[in-house]
Amino acid sequence: MTESLAITKFSDLANPTRFLALAARILPWLAAVTAALFAVGLYLAFTTQGDYQQGDTVRIMYVHVPAAWLSMMCYSVMALSAIGTLVWRHPLADVSHKAAAPLGAAFTLIALVTGSLWGRPMWGTWWVWDARLTSVFVLFLMYLGIIALNRAMDDPSRAARLSAVLILVGFVNIPIIKFSVNWWNTLHQPASVIRLGGPTIDGEFLRPLLVMALAFTLLFFTLHIMAIRNEIWRRRVATQRRMAARLAGRES
Repeated sequence: MTESLAITKFSDLANPTRFLALAARILPWLAAVTAALFAVGLYLAFTTQGDYQQGDTVRIMYVHVPAAWLSMMCYSVMALSAIGTLVWRHPLADVSHKAAAPLGAAFTLIALVTGSLWGRPMWGTWWVWDARLTSVFVLFLMYLGIIALNRAMDDPSRAARLSAVLILVGFVNIPIIKFSVNWWNTLHQPASVIRLGGPTIDGEFLRPLLVMALAFTLLFFTLHIMAIRNEIWRRRVATQRRMAARLAGRES
């Protein structure tokens, strides 16, 4: 009985109309919390002391690291949505990964640009083709390819299936990005926040970094929900136009 009730509630959330109603309720609160976290995070980021080696350039970390995390998390969300499309035929799964792709591309681009700005004074170069940078650049190209595929095909259901397969195939790049600094000799340092032995970064830098990471994460979910809502509306308008065109054709 409990299992069937849970399935019923899950199917209710899959209903686009119910999703729109839920989004209308939570978006204002989600946006407010996101703005508050950004205000706190930016305040902490600009009031902490600079690093003794990197100086004030270390503050780029508070944008670069969360953007890099989000570039991988966004693709993971797309992979889960792709499974929902291929396995469970979830009505909103393809909408979810289609809406997430431009956001993932934006976060990945931010990570690449800020990393280049941070790397120039630290490494003496804007770019090197090491394992971490190359795999993140490949991730950016994958996002662009998925966006292009979704826009190139007129049949939404076929585009959703092909995009889902491409997303799942490309997911192999996520662990490569994560563990590239451990598998190969790269300019990037090993993980210093999420690690078995605990964070190695100083608390003065860790606090604003975690606040900014949470702010970026909530920003993604806010924008993702808004993008899903807009895609639902777009599809409804397209459906109404097709129905109107059919009726006009019959009358003529």
